[in-house]
Parts: sequence; C-alpha cells; structure tokens
Amino acid sequence: MSKKSYLFTSESVSEGHPDKVCDRISDSVVDAFLAADPESRVAVETLCTTNRVVLAGEVRGPKSVTPEVMVEGARQAIKDIGYEQDGFHWKNAVVDCYVHSQSADIAVGVDAAGNKDEGAGDQGIMFGHAVNETEHLMPAPIFYAHRILKLLSEARRSGKEKGLGPDAKSQVTLLYENGKPVKATSVVVSTQHAEDLDQKTVREIVRPYVLKVLPQGWMCPENEFYVNPTGRFVIGGPDGDAGLTGRKIIVDTYGGAAPHGGGAFSGKDPTKVDRSAAYAARYLAKNVVGAKLADKCTIQLSYAIGVSKPLSVYVNTYGTGKVDEEKLIKTLTDLMDLSPRGIRKHLKLNRPIYARTAAYGHFGREPEADGGFSWERLDLVAGLQSAFN
Repeated sequence: MSKKSYLFTSESVSEGHPDKVCDRISDSVVDAFLAADPESRVAVETLCTTNRVVLAGEVRGPKSVTPEVMVEGARQAIKDIGYEQDGFHWKNAVVDCYVHSQSADIAVGVDAAGNKDEGAGDQGIMFGHAVNETEHLMPAPIFYAHRILKLLSEARRSGKEKGLGPDAKSQVTLLYENGKPVKATSVVVSTQHAEDLDQKTVREIVRPYVLKVLPQGWMCPENEFYVNPTGRFVIGGPDGDAGLTGRKIIVDTYGGAAPHGGGAFSGKDPTKVDRSAAYAARYLAKNVVGAKLADKCTIQLSYAIGVSKPLSVYVNTYGTGKVDEEKLIKTLTDLMDLSPRGIRKHLKLNRPIYARTAAYGHFGREPEADGGFSWERLDLVAGLQSAFN
C-alpha cells in the first residue's frame, strides 16, 4: 500500500472498564471539591479490584469535603455505572481513603503571589489535534469506537438490552485511501453479558449498534466482525481485572492518531496543565480546522512547574494548511492567553464538569449548557478567519 492507502485502528473502553471506573471515581472527587470551592487543588488516584476501592492523593480545599464524602462519592459513581455484582457492588465494596493535604512545596511554586502569576502545576508537554474526518473534527476510528460503546451503554441503562453488563471494549479498523477513511475492514466488540446469553446471541445484540454508528456501506466483512472472540465474558469490571486511574490516555484522546504528551487527565483539577493545556490545545486545533485554515492540525504546548507562560507553542498542519504556520501561531496566542490562569478563565474550567468526561473520550463531544466540554466550542473561528481575511 502507498502512504495514502493504509489501515488504521483505534480502541475504546466503556465506563464499566476497570480503568474507567477509577477515572470516574477520581473525577467525582475533583467535582466534589470544585463544587464546594472553585479554587480547590486536587490530584487523586483510584485503584479498584474485587470489592475494594482505594483512593490516594493530595488536595487543598474546603474541610466540608471529608474522607466520608469522598467515599460516598465513589460508591455513587460505581452505582451509576451499574455495578451490583457479587464481586463488585457499590454498596458492599470496601472503600479506603488515603487522600492527604497538598505539598507546601508544590503550592508555593504554583500559587500566584505579588507580581508572580499562577504557575503551571507541573512541567510537561501537551498535544491537541483535529482533522476533518468526522463532523466533530475527530479521527474517524476513535470516534466510531467511542460511539459504538456509548450506544450500547445507553441501551443497557434504558433497559432495552437487559443482558449486557457495564464492562465493554471496542476496536475499529478503517481503510484509508488518498488519506481519507472509506470503510471498516474489521470491528471488534467485547461486552460483558448475562450468564444465560451465548456468543451468537450477544453478536446479534451488538450488530445493529455497529451498523447505526458506521456510515452506510462501511460495515466490515462478516468474517472480520468479532464479538466476544473468547466466547464468554460474564465476569468483568474490577472483579475480572484491577483498574487504575490514568491508564487509558490514548482512549481518552485521539486513539493513537496524534501524539500524546503522556499525562493523564482524570483526578486532576484544572490548574494541572496535563489536563487544562491538553484541552486548550484541542480547542485551538479544532478551531483552526473549523475555520478551514487546514484539513488537519496538531498543536503542542509545553510548560515548566511554577512558570506561567508556555515554553513553546508548535503547530503542524501536515501540508494541508492554507496559511503561514508562524503567523498562525502568533494569531492563536493573540486570541487566547495560554497561561494556566488564562486557559482556566477562557474555558471556564473551575467548575464541577469532569465526571462526565471520564468515559467515551474527552474530545469530540458536544459543548454543554453548564460549561461541560467548553473546549469543543468553535467560537474562535470568526477571529481566525478575520485574521487571515
């Protein structure tokens, strides 16, 4: 195959996947603190296994968010996901909380003081990406992989598909011709199910949801449609495999279609640039493609702990750009203050909007009325088009 004709694969995992259970719990803690005090600082990790959950990390915020509040939040997150199984039950699981106060050494470097602006919560590199392969300007394989699981989840939650469990994974392989996706060559879906359902039955439950997600005529050949390839998936979730916060960073972003800086999002308040700057980079890249200044755009930002300004801003339009990239960088930095404080204010990130991000991707979602997914807005398009006539 030539470089413009190739196969590309991305995977997604559902809200009931053990790692996603942990992401959801960690983000529930973030939301609890931000609801009580928008200036709270949170860095919380979660581990889960058979009927046990462990919370650990550091926080600075109101005393009202006690360990008991965090434990109850974890239980409610597990209940909402749908775990009421012998090996993992929201009511019966042991939940231990080892969250402590934020390090003073970190706080002094990050806090604003005198003439010093608020600094980044850590060093690191963050990437944002957008491409005109889907209406949400996301790479098509990860977008469709997420959507399949989201529809299955909605069917399970509504009671339409009573035989499905919370834990599931999907994987979509697309054929690209001349750099554009044209069809699926294979689709894999593994979903937890009731004891009395066999593999063939589960396959036919899943099929219509895959067909609904993929564009018409894109369905893979029948022998490349894999549903529960091992034949059985009754024991799932944290009872089947331990989970940790932050282990699905490629699922959370672009499915491997773009670079990743390595930092996870969940469990972190928006002063942590691992989260907020990755959102800002996606926001800028999406607006560049939305303004039709490029068909594809990747943006990298870098930061040092305690330093407010980004150390670098890099833009790559992969030869699809219609404007000068150096001027594009200047225009973007004129349109948005990329300091940690500037990002938080521009995108209004100091709100309890994070538990909903913990599954089905942080990007390619619809902006919500209460400010959720604000980084998916296209409100810079007019300014970008004006700057380049």
